Amino acid sequence: MAATNRVPLDELKKYPKMTRWFNPRLLSKLLLKVIVSDMFGQYADRRLVMAALDTVPEKELYDRTQLNLQLDAKGHVWVDYVADLGDGFDATYAIASLLAKETLQVGGEETCRGAVLIMGGDEIYPHASGENYRKRLRDPYDWARPDPDPQSDEGTSVYCIPGNHDWYDGLVLFLALFSRKELLHLGAWRSRQRRSYFALQLTDKWWIWCADTQLADDVDQPQKEYFVSIASRMPEGSNIILCGPEPGWLYTRKSDAGRAVLDYLGWIAKNADRDLKIPLVLSGDTHHYSRYSSDDSIQFITSGGGGAFLHPTHQLEDSITMEWVGRNSTLSLKTTPSADHAPSETAACFPTRERSRELLFGDLFFFAKNWDFSLLLGGLYWILGMAIIGRGQCDAYVIAFLILTGIMLGYFGYQEGWKRVKVYVSSLIHATAHFVALIFLVAIFATLNRELGVQGVWPWFFALAVELIPFGAVFAGFIFGLYLLITCGWCDMNHNDAFSAMRLDSYRHFLRMRFDRDGGIAIFPIGLPSVPKRKDWVLNPAWRPDNLHEPAYISPTQLAPELIEGPVVVKAKT
Repeated sequence: MAATNRVPLDELKKYPKMTRWFNPRLLSKLLLKVIVSDMFGQYADRRLVMAALDTVPEKELYDRTQLNLQLDAKGHVWVDYVADLGDGFDATYAIASLLAKETLQVGGEETCRGAVLIMGGDEIYPHASGENYRKRLRDPYDWARPDPDPQSDEGTSVYCIPGNHDWYDGLVLFLALFSRKELLHLGAWRSRQRRSYFALQLTDKWWIWCADTQLADDVDQPQKEYFVSIASRMPEGSNIILCGPEPGWLYTRKSDAGRAVLDYLGWIAKNADRDLKIPLVLSGDTHHYSRYSSDDSIQFITSGGGGAFLHPTHQLEDSITMEWVGRNSTLSLKTTPSADHAPSETAACFPTRERSRELLFGDLFFFAKNWDFSLLLGGLYWILGMAIIGRGQCDAYVIAFLILTGIMLGYFGYQEGWKRVKVYVSSLIHATAHFVALIFLVAIFATLNRELGVQGVWPWFFALAVELIPFGAVFAGFIFGLYLLITCGWCDMNHNDAFSAMRLDSYRHFLRMRFDRDGGIAIFPIGLPSVPKRKDWVLNPAWRPDNLHEPAYISPTQLAPELIEGPVVVKAKT
């Protein structure tokens, strides 16, 4: 769709809302994609194909890193970073609208639109398709900052790395959009990259390295050679912002692969023997804002607030110990954003831990938010109820209990890992709650049907279907939501499921970075606590085909961005 086109307001309602992750059809589709990707991804790694087709001299690879970004009136360079964006239209468009504004006032300071936009992974949800890329990414950004000259390749640069959701089609559509000779026009932004990973020189002292780790959390050989080549040509003493598709420092308990990838890239920088430093590490993938400071003042920032459902913050540990480029580092969540990053009483996260726990109680309404998944559980109640009534023996009860236990253990064991004892204990308790509800409902409706004189197999079959499926759905949905609430809130489990079930589009954010003339960075984490609802968007009366400096849709309830903390000061290391 051309950037100058708009859809009528009555058609806008057809644009996607937040992904319904517990939709049974979507769950089965994603499971199939994950299986196929895991089985065949390593044999069809398109990073290797890209490198094989992009056989240019090392000097040309280096020349592509030179951006020569425009300075503002005070001699600063501005760069925007956003990740995890292409989900529900409302949240994605709201953040795109903020990114599109020439200036934003936050925290008493005026910030300027980035001279380059970095997208840090998962540009689309729930999986890559042409329609999803159009409705969940391209149209929102086209309308937020319309293309003033569709015939020109002049415009603000945008560079993207893929996340796991971009990879579920083998990265076919991502490459077709972002890594091609003909520049993609994303509104007034222009994609100029040729691979799914890249290095860019932002100022004379600062670079950004953005890695693509595919689905296997690895750095392929051509990518390694690329960064080795770039590092060997970088000016002595350069500072690097290291950007990966997932925050490995948050995932060390479940898997060390993400941290190992970032550590590996850190070793590439160190082994270049050019005194390269990494004062700042960025990542999306987790859909909240959090900032950890290492004991040598390296900032590890998670920023996945571009539009996807909210992730919690209450589970974040105050400190993390991990190996980082040859030394054991201790990372603290409680430090000031000032240059010294001194200890603080406040956790650097958004939303606050207290608000994160409050939001969890939305899982009590799991049935209303996930009625189709609840009906699936109600159907399971019906099948097991028929078996119990038809068999009428103790073994039917045992088999029903074992089936419920196996289903719950299989699902949550896959989600949370099989090595944690609490997974087995909580799954057993969860299955027991469903079993008690099943027996209760079976007893009620069996008694009711007998009193009504229901006789014969088929009448019982249909009567129980009408009774157990809807009532079982309500009971099962409530139990499932309560289980997510308890285990996420107090057992350090199911953080993704508990919040994806609620599909919250609040507490969105992005990063705006100002590179100062003294060599330091001021990072403005810009938060949007609430997002306009679909009915709140109206056609912008100031927009017209000959004035494409205005967004296509605005909200009378003005977007109210705020400064999450800081700004966070990061000094160049010498």
